[in-house]
Amino acid sequence: MSKIKVTYILSSIDKAIAFEWIVQNINNPKIDLSFILLNNKKSYLYKWLQKNNIEAYYINHSGKKTYPKSFLKVLKILRSIRPKVVHTHLFDANLIGLSCAKLLGVKKRIYTRHHSTYHHDNFPKAVKYDKWSNWLATDIVAISKNVKDVLINLENVNEHKITLIHHGFDLDKFKNPNLEEVKNLKEKYKINNSPTIGVVARYINLKGHKYIIEAFIQVLKKYPKAILILANATGPNKKEIRELLTKIPKENYREIAFEPNLFALYKLFDVYVHVPIDSKIEAFGQTYVEALAAGVPSVFTLSGVANEFVEDKKNALVVDYKNSEEIQNAVLSLLENNILSERLIKKGEEDIKSFNLNSFIKKLETLYI
Repeated sequence: MSKIKVTYILSSIDKAIAFEWIVQNINNPKIDLSFILLNNKKSYLYKWLQKNNIEAYYINHSGKKTYPKSFLKVLKILRSIRPKVVHTHLFDANLIGLSCAKLLGVKKRIYTRHHSTYHHDNFPKAVKYDKWSNWLATDIVAISKNVKDVLINLENVNEHKITLIHHGFDLDKFKNPNLEEVKNLKEKYKINNSPTIGVVARYINLKGHKYIIEAFIQVLKKYPKAILILANATGPNKKEIRELLTKIPKENYREIAFEPNLFALYKLFDVYVHVPIDSKIEAFGQTYVEALAAGVPSVFTLSGVANEFVEDKKNALVVDYKNSEEIQNAVLSLLENNILSERLIKKGEEDIKSFNLNSFIKKLETLYI
């Protein structure tokens, strides 16, 4: 039986466990996976793929200046391996990979849309490149209803071209991480028994760090030993956010640029906060699902996929956008009301079951076959 060759083309990805899960869980005998990785270094993912005997190609790519060379290299690789399906992820991979696949006559050209209104709001000149990717693709994976709405209503994509596939998660790994690894992380980041508020969001103002920090300053008045953990603490607004952090004593916060053990990390938090500043800016927001899967009582604004399932006082506390006072009050409520926290944790775990890995994999397989 001949296999369907599916080639993933990814750009600017170092470690992304979602692709490891895809490799490990696609068991369909009809599908043969390969990868082309565009990056400025041999990434963790590339090395992992090699270690696991998955066909993978690395192309040294550093943005616009390397587009011509990268295009020719991708073209050469695709011509050699002759995939039936090309599936691209992220901006450079979309533009280069879909263009090469179109030129070579690959009949099924898929890209996963990982952003929603980001270009419309911040880089309107880049919208034409999104529309170019939309035209090149035969199928587009929308990771949330929010993304699907943007594609249809703002970019005039034919709805029949779009497939809604939510991200899938190995939920048990968040719920039951290795306890020794959790203990090691507590020691690594010097976390004691003080109330710990967690944030996992890059330093982009749209994620609402300003309002979290303002709220935490007030929380410190009641809990002077509380700790704020800021994970993924890198990004374009790093300077402004670090300026805000000068208002907090250094012993009361931890900045973590990158922590690979996400499963153990969430278990350091007594309360989790994720507060994007509007309903559309998150394309999905994996951290909504991750926090609830980990059983951390959470404070959210509704953005991305949260619009589809998060409900105030049922599975999280929902606050208004850009409102540090509401964030402060919600955090204090969760720190002080164990009955409320336990109720939210229980309902949250129930409500994220649909984001299981098995369902995600089956939808991908259906798309490829």
